[in-house]
Amino acid sequence: MSQTSSSPIVVQPVIMAGGSGTRLWPLSRAGYPKQFLVLGDSNRSLFQEAALRLAGLAAADIAPAAPLVVGNEEHRFLALDQLREVRQMPSAVVLEPAGRNTAPALTLAALQALEGGQDPVLVVTPADQTVTDEAAYAEALRQAVRLAADGLVVILGITPDAPETGYGYIRTTPELGAARVAQFVEKPDLATAERYLAEGGYFWNSGMFVLRASVWMKALQTFRPDIAEAVQAAWAPRQCDAQFVRPGKAAFMAVPSESVDYAVMERCPGSEFDIRMVPLSAGWNDLGAWEAVWQVSGKDENGNACVGDVIAKDSRDTLVHSSGRLVSVVGVENLVVVETADAVMVADRSRSQEVKQIVAQLDKGGRTEHTLHRKVHRPWGWYDSIDSGPRFQVKRIMVKPGASLSLQMHHHRAEHWIVVTGTAEITNGDKVLLLSENQSTYIPLGQVHRLANPGKVPLEIIEVQSGSYLGEDDIVRYEDTYGRN
Repeated sequence: MSQTSSSPIVVQPVIMAGGSGTRLWPLSRAGYPKQFLVLGDSNRSLFQEAALRLAGLAAADIAPAAPLVVGNEEHRFLALDQLREVRQMPSAVVLEPAGRNTAPALTLAALQALEGGQDPVLVVTPADQTVTDEAAYAEALRQAVRLAADGLVVILGITPDAPETGYGYIRTTPELGAARVAQFVEKPDLATAERYLAEGGYFWNSGMFVLRASVWMKALQTFRPDIAEAVQAAWAPRQCDAQFVRPGKAAFMAVPSESVDYAVMERCPGSEFDIRMVPLSAGWNDLGAWEAVWQVSGKDENGNACVGDVIAKDSRDTLVHSSGRLVSVVGVENLVVVETADAVMVADRSRSQEVKQIVAQLDKGGRTEHTLHRKVHRPWGWYDSIDSGPRFQVKRIMVKPGASLSLQMHHHRAEHWIVVTGTAEITNGDKVLLLSENQSTYIPLGQVHRLANPGKVPLEIIEVQSGSYLGEDDIVRYEDTYGRN
C-alpha cells in the first residue's frame, strides 16, 4: 500500500509505557517505574525522551501523529504530566486493566489506531531506552517507515559492539533494500555471543517494531488468534474519558500474556509476512540494570558515575546515586550504591541484574518498599511521609495550582493541617475556609473534608494524623475529580 508523492505516510508513534523496571530498584518502583525516572545527563525522564525522539520523525513524506501511549492505569496522570512538561500531548492513553505483556498491549494500540478509519504505520518503542545519536535514530526509523508503508514487518536491530549476553539477537541475511530476518535467537552465553560477533550478520533485538496496524492484526490473527480475539472482546466494551481509553477489565483479565516476539515476530521468518531489519547505530541502551546506567552515565577520571550529594575517595568504576542524603564511598571498585529516602542498595556491578531478586523477596515478605517511594505522586500533587510512630504520622503534602483532593472522610484518624506556603481552600464539615501561610485547622475523626489549591503557586501543608489506624485505605470518597470514587 504505497503512498503517492502528494500524500505523506501517516505514522502513529506508539510508546509502550507499562513496564515495572524491577532491576533498577530502589529508584524504580511499581508506583514510579524506571521509564518515568531521570537517569541520563538531561533533565528529562526516559519516557519524555522517547516522546521527543518520535516527534523528530517528521519528513516531507512522513507525517507523525501525536503519540499513542499504552500504560498502566496507576500511572495515567504521571504520564500526562510528563508529556505536558515537554509539550507532547498524546492522541490517547490506552490503559491496561492488568499487565499482559507486550503483544496484548500492542494489539490495544493497533485497535485504537484503526479507529479513525485510517491504517497508519505504527512505530512502536519501549519507553525506557536511551539513544545518544538522535539524528541516526530518526533516519533509521524513517527508512523503516517507508518499508512498512508497503506492508513489510520491520524491526530495528542494534549493531553490536560487544559480545553482550543480556540481549536477544536477530540473525539476518543480506537482501536488496533491507536485510531479511532469518531467525530470532535467545540470549546467548559468552562463547556464543563472541561467535555471533565474529561471524557478523547478528544484531541485538531492540524491541522497536514498525508495521501497519492492519498488518499487526492480520499477523496476530494468523499466529495467535486466541490473543487477537480476547483483546478484541476486551476492546468492545471500552470506555473513553477525555484522553484515557479503558478496555473492559473483566474481559482483559482473560487475555493470554505473551510478548510481541513470541506471539508474532519469531514466527514471521519463512511465513507470508515479510520481515526485514533496519540496522541502528545510535548509542542505544535499554537500561535493563544498574550496570547499563553506569555505562551511559558521565564519569570522572576514575570511572566513577556520581549523581547527587556524593563523595568518592580512592574508588574506581563505581556508580553512586544519592536521592537526598550525603553518600560517601572509600576504597571500593565496581560497585553500585543507590540511596533513597527509605532504602539503600549496594551491589557488585557485574551482578546488578540480580537486584530483581531483592524485589521478589520484598514482595514475598509483604513489604512495601518495592511498590512506593516515601514520596508518593498523585494526580493532584504528592505527599511525603516524613515521620511516623505509634498512633501518629506526619506528612508533607503538595497540591498543584488549581488541583484538589477528593471530598473524603476517615473512620479511624483525625488530622491537623498547617499551611507552609500558598493558599489552601479547606472544606471542613459544613464550613469552607481560606488559609494562608502559618495558619492551621483541625479535622475531627469522621468529619467530611477536602483540601484544594485555588491559587497560582503550589500549595504545601504539613499534615499530622493521629488515631488507631493510619493506613491509606482508611478513606471514604464522596467526590473525586480523578474518577477514584
